[in-house]
Amino acid sequence: MKIAIIGTGISGLSLANILKDKHEVVLFEKEQRQGGLIKCDIIDSVLFHKVGGHVFNSKNKEVADWFWSHFNQDSEFLEVTRNAKILFRDQIIGYPIENYIYNFDKSTIDTIIDELLLLQHKEKQSWQNYPNFELFLENTFGKTLYELYFKPYNNKIWKVDLSTVPMSWLEGKLPMPNLKEIIVSNITRQEEKSMVHSTFFYPKVGGSQFIVDRLSQDLDIRTGSDITHIEKINNQYTIDKQIGFDSVVYCGDIRKMPDYLEKTLDGKVDLKEIQNLRSNGTSNLLCETDDNDISWLYIPEEFTSAHRIIYTGNFSPANNGDKQRKTCVVEFSGKMQYEDMISEIKKLPGNLSPIKYNYEQNSYIIHNFETKKLIDQTKKILKEENIHLLGRFAEWEYYNMDKCIEAALNLAKTL
Repeated sequence: MKIAIIGTGISGLSLANILKDKHEVVLFEKEQRQGGLIKCDIIDSVLFHKVGGHVFNSKNKEVADWFWSHFNQDSEFLEVTRNAKILFRDQIIGYPIENYIYNFDKSTIDTIIDELLLLQHKEKQSWQNYPNFELFLENTFGKTLYELYFKPYNNKIWKVDLSTVPMSWLEGKLPMPNLKEIIVSNITRQEEKSMVHSTFFYPKVGGSQFIVDRLSQDLDIRTGSDITHIEKINNQYTIDKQIGFDSVVYCGDIRKMPDYLEKTLDGKVDLKEIQNLRSNGTSNLLCETDDNDISWLYIPEEFTSAHRIIYTGNFSPANNGDKQRKTCVVEFSGKMQYEDMISEIKKLPGNLSPIKYNYEQNSYIIHNFETKKLIDQTKKILKEENIHLLGRFAEWEYYNMDKCIEAALNLAKTL
């Protein structure tokens, strides 16, 4: 087949590589360079992850096998131990927070333990049976931990009432601790080893831009192509004056679908609901920082608008360029003025010194109780036209890089 892929983030690039040996694949990208959310810049010799810090560590064997067929794990990547921490009450404690409640004062510890013990006597529910995210957190960790950490931190990121967030959106993304694990972790004080990213793989040089560049090799990529019009003639599609496509994979923002997709959906789904799907952007400030061994630092409290610091300078020494100090990225949800970010980093540890900033208009997708049904219905209708949705903003799923590759592998099986 001749297949058009619209969008060249990790989803589009992965799918193109999966398909290219058996099909003719053409990729269209509205920006002047491919990579989507995972592309990086070099600023004053320092690597800048402009949106988050993208690492690889899939537990899915099929995904891992495919990824390592394109890269040399030993010579091109580092295996890095995840050392996540939380800045809480002016001290840096371990992550996840429920394993480090021994850092709290005795009164708070007593209250948290009482609540956890009380929850053991309640009838257990599987995560998907909770009506919303707020009730899941309260009934898993207790009201005190919810109020101290989970509520303020998640409010910072999503900027939405957590009772309006459905559990279906969070499948596979949630911690599922039990009381025994929490107690043992607090007594033995061992570092968390069972999390998805307790270790991860990261390119020695170039960060996720290295991944973009490798996966872009030998692909037909048309940059500067903002696809707004698609035409179907005799069961084939014309895109950007290129004719004869048998199938289209849309990896862009579903709220900005090309005209043909809207015409196909009109009257079958509520287009206004699609156009009004909510997302948050992120403002990211690249900084120099004092030496440390942290990978992620989460900041739940309201004394600052920043919700996390990603210490990308600890992922690989090459990320620090020729700087004498380490580097990191301070992340804010939503649009922040540069002057406001400069003011905020003075409240944070590490004697942070700014290098460069970036604002990404859309990075965090947000669900309500109708979103999944809407997207599933949309995908089903488009599939009948040989048009497929793939990626975070096309499928409206909070995919990381590993999940994007997994979704591409699954879609390739249906094409």
